[in-house]
Amino acid sequence: MQKKLILDSHLLEITISRLCQELIENHGDFEDTVLLGMQPRGIYPAELIHLKLEKSTKKKIQLGYLDATFHRDDFRRREIAKANETRVPFSLENKKVVLIDDVLFTGRTVRAALDAMISFGRPSKVELLVIIDRKYNRDLPIAADYVGKTVNTLASQKVLVEWEQQGKPNKIWLINKD
Repeated sequence: MQKKLILDSHLLEITISRLCQELIENHGDFEDTVLLGMQPRGIYPAELIHLKLEKSTKKKIQLGYLDATFHRDDFRRREIAKANETRVPFSLENKKVVLIDDVLFTGRTVRAALDAMISFGRPSKVELLVIIDRKYNRDLPIAADYVGKTVNTLASQKVLVEWEQQGKPNKIWLINKD
């Protein structure tokens, strides 16, 4: 197994800062905007972005966690799925929603998240922010509005994201499965 470093802690910090600046440019005071971290791995970048945005804007920004496990189109075809916590303590009705995930791969998780969101109201707009966009592997016509880094990958490769919350320094790797 070969590992290639895509982003180290320093570059990841710069990337997240840039993504926050893009969000500020497009959402201003975030009055009608909420952030939703996609469970399980999107909550880590969502928390980092949330903290950075609140510090920069000096505004309270709503953050929730969304699990789309039971909305996936392959739910019954997989091994027993373990659901994660959904915590959306606010309505999405007429809100601008920024869905946040670590890696965009086939697009199926994002499609499922769109279905899961409807339980919390009808947003006026939904945008997608991902740290890594894996090109050439999309099953559905889903594209991110905010991308940290685009990586050309093969289906046989894996993107491994390590977050400090998991006891390792923030790093993103491209792994060749041999």
